[in-house]
Amino acid sequence: MGRQRPGTPTLEEVAALAGVGRGTVSRVINNAAGVKDSTRRAVQRAIAELGYVPNLAARSLAGRRADAVALVMTEPDWRKFGEPFFSEVVRAVGDALADTKVQLLLTLVRTDADRRRFVEYARGGRVDGVLLMSVHAEDTLPDMLADAGLPTVMLGRRSADESVTYVDADNAGGARSAVTHLLSHGRSVIATITGPLDMYVARCRLRGYREALKRAGIGIRPAWVVEGDFTEESGRRAMAEIIEREPEVDAVLAASDSMAVGALDVLRAAGRRVPEDVAVIGFDDFLRTQHTSPRLTTVRQPLEEIGRTMVRLLLEQMEDSAVAWRHVILRTELVLRDSA
Repeated sequence: MGRQRPGTPTLEEVAALAGVGRGTVSRVINNAAGVKDSTRRAVQRAIAELGYVPNLAARSLAGRRADAVALVMTEPDWRKFGEPFFSEVVRAVGDALADTKVQLLLTLVRTDADRRRFVEYARGGRVDGVLLMSVHAEDTLPDMLADAGLPTVMLGRRSADESVTYVDADNAGGARSAVTHLLSHGRSVIATITGPLDMYVARCRLRGYREALKRAGIGIRPAWVVEGDFTEESGRRAMAEIIEREPEVDAVLAASDSMAVGALDVLRAAGRRVPEDVAVIGFDDFLRTQHTSPRLTTVRQPLEEIGRTMVRLLLEQMEDSAVAWRHVILRTELVLRDSA
């Protein structure tokens, strides 16, 4: 038996006593390969001395599970939770879990303190796995969850070198197809309203836009690219800036449907006809796009399939902690309506 200590020993204390990182302790706990025998023994001695009992291992030995997963939204701006994307993802994940006994818990994480509290909450046996969405480039939460040995699946990824399991749409391909369509219909001054560029999804959509114009031999002017944040209001601001900086604009690719709706409002107020004067394409294909005036042409990302795939991968991890991480990218589709 390890010596008794006041309070509950933490993974960090085990790592410090063994002289290794949190990730190494997690790999030893989960009996993962790639750890030297001497390091493994040092971690095991530290665990015994501190009396540390990993929560996930204890629950497994007891044959008990929480029968719950957390859907964590890591967005610092509360206003964005009113955007359709979030409700659509919640619905898709909820539908995918409907035929299981697993409950879905929704959690908002905005600060580093929130991250630490959530990891301790999850390690306490209250959830069996975690689904993450709206993760920005420098967010450490996926790594913290991996270090804690918690099954985790992300919607999207932080970079091209993501090491955590994720499900994503072909964002670059979707943007490329949208711009290629605009070019094929004679548009030549094509602007874009990007998402926040600290998110890989926004950078991928911008890359697809650039690639399509480059293939057509069209140079991109700085005035054609304006950053938004996926919200309708940012679409309004960006569209007004584009009109001021590039009055001859004849097409716009918005990196979200919400920003495209904001762009339509500004174009209407400026007396620009859509699509006669300016064609507009969004990205997502939310229900509201079928009720805009004109109806919005958009790039559909398969949110229902994304939700099902995220849940399937998470359940597989929950059943077998040795399952290797997976990267899944799903096809997008250009949906033609009236605005382009």
